[in-house]
Amino acid sequence: MAGNRRPTIKTVAARAGVGRTTVSRVVNGSDLVSADARSRVLAAIKELNYVPNSVARGLVTNRTDAVALVIPESESRLGSEPFFAALIRGVSGALAESRTQLQLMLVRDQAERDQLTESVAARRVDGVLLVSVHSQDRLPGMLEEMGLPTVLAGRRDAGERLSYVNADNAGGATEAVRHLLRSGRTRIATITGPLDMDVGRSRLGGWRAAHEEAGVPVRETLVEAGDFTEEGGRRAMRSLLERAPDLDAVFAASDLMAVGALAELRRQERHVPGDVAVVGFEDSVLARHTDPPLTTVRQPVEELGRTMARILTDITRHGAPRQQVTLPTELVVRESS
Repeated sequence: MAGNRRPTIKTVAARAGVGRTTVSRVVNGSDLVSADARSRVLAAIKELNYVPNSVARGLVTNRTDAVALVIPESESRLGSEPFFAALIRGVSGALAESRTQLQLMLVRDQAERDQLTESVAARRVDGVLLVSVHSQDRLPGMLEEMGLPTVLAGRRDAGERLSYVNADNAGGATEAVRHLLRSGRTRIATITGPLDMDVGRSRLGGWRAAHEEAGVPVRETLVEAGDFTEEGGRRAMRSLLERAPDLDAVFAASDLMAVGALAELRRQERHVPGDVAVVGFEDSVLARHTDPPLTTVRQPVEELGRTMARILTDITRHGAPRQQVTLPTELVVRESS
């Protein structure tokens, strides 16, 4: 081998006296190789210090060993919401176990949507993990039509066809509002997530279900739409207090919105939990550092990310069928309620 040129699959095949396809099969652990050929290929790999690359593996597997984590949100949203950081930790941890590369793609405009389409068409990734799914988003349908394995964080609706991993949003919200009702609160407002997302509708549904279960009339004036941001929670809390100054509790569909609600309550000199109890959803790191510490519904975000990655790996590497998984939630009671 001349100079310090890096050995290739062709070099290994020549040294072992086999074809390049045989080398690829050995690299990928295929059983379609004789013991003698496998022994010669492994010896050549060791002798040449050959490091397999994704192109070589792809000769047999037609895989790139790379997946895209697609987030149709802005950079500021990605950086401000603890949910995304925890999800990325879970996804990257699971993919590291299978030696799969992770490509993070933000799809904020048509140009970035076109870039994603090009990557999918060129099969630069084996599959897609899609986060922050809205009901009318065309991305899931596009990926399905192109035949690319896709796993969603959440779902578009109850009839979702694609693989997804979801938290028990309705059940967690119901438990949160049950807690408030049991503590004697009777005028419980809610700040919802975006209602064009199943997560927003489901958590609102849980708020309604707890009231119906307890025989407490639902007051529509106590519902205010939010957007999962701190400022959105602040605005929603302000609107609720203008419409229903007698409210005595609020269930916010995310911790970040609960932080905004706490700030607005403090500004209006409402004591928490004395005047108004507050409950969030997620149990992010924020919940332990609010004043007072926040009662919230814990959803296992890192586990959600790990499960998404494992499902996608099962599909891309083993041809597994689609899977739809709902992870349990848990109420964590702190001083805000």
